[in-house]
Amino acid sequence: MLLIPAIDLKDGQCVRLEQGDMNVSTTFGEDPAAMARRWVEAGARRLHLVDLNGAFAGKPINEGAIKAILKEVGADIPVQLGGGIRDLDTIERYLDDGLSFVIIGTAAVKNPGFLRDACSAFGGHIIVGLDAKDGKVATDGWSKLTGHEVVDLAKKFEDYGVEGIIYTDIGRDGMLTGINIDATVKLAQALTIPVIASGGLAGMADIDALCAVESEGVEGVICGRSIYTGALDFAAAQARADALKDVA
Repeated sequence: MLLIPAIDLKDGQCVRLEQGDMNVSTTFGEDPAAMARRWVEAGARRLHLVDLNGAFAGKPINEGAIKAILKEVGADIPVQLGGGIRDLDTIERYLDDGLSFVIIGTAAVKNPGFLRDACSAFGGHIIVGLDAKDGKVATDGWSKLTGHEVVDLAKKFEDYGVEGIIYTDIGRDGMLTGINIDATVKLAQALTIPVIASGGLAGMADIDALCAVESEGVEGVICGRSIYTGALDFAAAQARADALKDVA
């Protein structure tokens, strides 16, 4: 089970939002590169970056902070990024800067042709982020709820050649109320590509529950507010996940 620390960037700082609300944010650090190093030293094997300003603006905003993170961690671990990625030129620039994976969210739903082109041009580097509430996909920084079913869209995008799906339950994100295990497993069982869980990770019980369903296709989990508040000790959680895998 891959535990992936999230570094959410707003105005060049590390923050966490509650349910995607840009007006309800908590700042956890003013040096994103130092934060990235902290998680790598704690045992992270991948990092998850979100350009929050970019997600709402529809174009990259926090490129300076992103480049600083990539320079800090170098080739140590893969880094994935989402937020404001709407064209192939942006993807190419980010990959040239050293990103391993680009996450396409709103643009994948609104412009599936763009996603298909991205998978064709940058195979192996494209992940789709599907944010949902009650099984329906949301877009535009979670501000708009569509009529699309998560499973249906995910299967369509799998056919395009995406590397994996990040599934976020937006009703739980930033609330420390626990991962939506049932919905995540349902999605993973419908696909052959890996699913990464996101939204609501609260503590070690969630890690245990996720490890128990790893064989269903749940590859990892995004770790956000819980590791910043201390509700979850990241290093201990990754060690536990590794131990559970060894036992299995």
